[in-house]
Amino acid sequence: QVHLVESGGGLVQAGGSLRLSCAVSGIIYSIEAMGWYRQAPGKQRELVATISSGGSINYADSGKGRFTISRDNAKNTVYLQMLYLKPEDTAVYYCYVRTVRPDYWGQGIQVTVSS
Repeated sequence: QVHLVESGGGLVQAGGSLRLSCAVSGIIYSIEAMGWYRQAPGKQRELVATISSGGSINYADSGKGRFTISRDNAKNTVYLQMLYLKPEDTAVYYCYVRTVRPDYWGQGIQVTVSS
């Protein structure tokens, strides 16, 4: 059974930081990329950052210079370090795994940034 276990979300003041983690297990297909998306109330889900199995990284413009994605292949875990958080970063953050067959999504974790 596939599990994507997200952790590290919560409430933080503007300017603060959070580190999201997503531990992945049970996927039998080759993982091509892992990453994070987010969805704010009333908005569509959007890319935050992805990292490929080869280490190529892609950031949305909104997080460039503030967010850092990394992965531990041995632990099948992807991380998102978020610095200088802004109220507009408030959203549900979803872990994402792309494989050669299906894609997988986590349940989502709330990040709330107060002004």
